Amino acid sequence: MSDLNATPRGQRPHIALFGRRNAGKSSLINALAGQEIAIVADVPGTTTDPVAKAMEILPLGPVMLIDTAGLDDTGDLGALRVKKSLEVLSKTDLALLVVDPADGPGKYEEDMVAMVRARNIPVIGVANKLDIHPDPPLSAWAAVLPIPWTAVSALKGLGIDRLKQLIVRHTPGDWALPTIAGDLIAPGDTVVLVIPIDKAAPKGRLILPQQQVIRDILEHDAVAVMVKERELRHALDGMVRRPRLVVTDASAYLKAAADTPPDVLFTSFSILMARYKGDLNTLVAGVGAVDKLRAGDRVLIAEACTHHPVEDDIGRVKIPRWLRQAVGGELSFDVAAGGGPLPENLGDYKLIVHCGACMLNRRQMLSRIMQARDAGVPIVNYGVLMAHIHGVLRRALSPFPAALAAFGTATGEDDDDEDALPVRFRGPVGE
Repeated sequence: MSDLNATPRGQRPHIALFGRRNAGKSSLINALAGQEIAIVADVPGTTTDPVAKAMEILPLGPVMLIDTAGLDDTGDLGALRVKKSLEVLSKTDLALLVVDPADGPGKYEEDMVAMVRARNIPVIGVANKLDIHPDPPLSAWAAVLPIPWTAVSALKGLGIDRLKQLIVRHTPGDWALPTIAGDLIAPGDTVVLVIPIDKAAPKGRLILPQQQVIRDILEHDAVAVMVKERELRHALDGMVRRPRLVVTDASAYLKAAADTPPDVLFTSFSILMARYKGDLNTLVAGVGAVDKLRAGDRVLIAEACTHHPVEDDIGRVKIPRWLRQAVGGELSFDVAAGGGPLPENLGDYKLIVHCGACMLNRRQMLSRIMQARDAGVPIVNYGVLMAHIHGVLRRALSPFPAALAAFGTATGEDDDDEDALPVRFRGPVGE
């Protein structure tokens, strides 16, 4: 169960283990985690699907370890397992290449290193089974594959501390931004959070982006005040000092923007997460494609999780309805749900509309953005799109000058313009 004390998956560096069958990847996962979390057997191909385990590696902190199937798996089913393993690269921050010294590194390992390097993912070579092969030729291997190498015995626990030191040293420091909203506020500032009761959230709980923003505010010694949209104006009127920032759920954009004084910074949870998890400027630039949609165009709704859609679901119901109203005709919508790569046929779409990505880590979201860029398809997220459709995007980007500039470039608007929407977007958008 998610709570304010648990580090969400998306905020943990993802460390994935790759290697051939029986190289000892699952045993190494267990050794690093200090518990039996992965099934270990002498039968090749025991691990079929990627297995993730949250743990802590000090002093790095919370991480996500991912076990994968063997790179040399065979047959049609084996090929599918290998494909699943390689899909893990889209969310990998650090790769561990596990090698059995009896085999040594070969074509599988060379291809794997080439793939991770193409994605700018750091990689560490790990010679396993030190208890059986006490003197693996690491220097010779490094001459063939010039990556850092170390030797361990996952079974006996030998060399694990040394491997952890290498993990701490080589995990990239930019896998996530250091803060969600902390750079916008100072100690003692007040931040008002507008939180409608979300039908999609489990009863009695806030959704994950709201939890994360609250925690971030408190960690920066500021004050978080939470209200529903109908209570915002009353709360602001009762404050002796104006808040530094108002953050709203995207579903309450219009009322929250109207009730927030113009000299108070204003944005949304979704826009904060777009910056924290991905590339806000690219997602803002994607709104330029929204204005160019025409009847008959295909739009992909990309969801990072597989939640059960509610009656008036944002991604599957409201956004398609708003876009159809804006276009004045029918559009074709497809939904891609889950944490894997986006569909391979991205070129068939005129626009990708992505969720807030609270269940993805930053590398995974950036990977999706790069997929869209490579396919030449604009991408925008829910919060940015909704702010644009409702005419408040310029206001919601007030804390982010670079994103404001990207918005002006994408839409051809002057920086001094108000939210001058195309004619077909003007006026209230029907609910």
